[in-house]
Amino acid sequence: MVSYWQVSIPHIMTTLSIIVLGAIIGLFLYAKGRPDTFRLERRIVVAAPAEKIFPLVNDFHSWVNWSPWEGLDPNMKRTYEGAQSGVGTKYAWVGEGKVGAGSMEITNSTPSSAILIKLDFEKPFEAHNITTFTFAPGEGGTEVVWSMEGHLNLMMKIMHIFMNMEKLVGGDFEKGLMSLRALAEK
Repeated sequence: MVSYWQVSIPHIMTTLSIIVLGAIIGLFLYAKGRPDTFRLERRIVVAAPAEKIFPLVNDFHSWVNWSPWEGLDPNMKRTYEGAQSGVGTKYAWVGEGKVGAGSMEITNSTPSSAILIKLDFEKPFEAHNITTFTFAPGEGGTEVVWSMEGHLNLMMKIMHIFMNMEKLVGGDFEKGLMSLRALAEK
């Protein structure tokens, strides 16, 4: 005589397999329907003229003084190429954990107004984004806007379902802008 459990276990396993497969397909379809791009932005008012703040961003050597990622790995390796500052300046890093590995290159630099940076991550995952800093007169000083935008492939769309970029990177932007403000207002 065959017991109830001997008959039910294959049925249960088949049902569970169908449910899991359905959930995976549903996740992929949901992710596929999400936007192909993202944009993240933070802003701060700095009680200093743009002419004082701009060089702190336009020269990657200065980032060690305010970037929110510089202190995360004391053994991070940095390399600099090209001009000291402005268009063509390149900066690369390799570190552990959240620091990962990547590079930045200033592709456009309008004095005391805007800086465009091509940002390429290699680790912990590959991504290619554009970062922009703008500097404009604001009430109480200069309004500095730091933004990042990029394309999302299917795997990145799936990651964005589970990781909120606003919370994940937005806090780092806020910390960096506060450090930049403190440095510029000295």
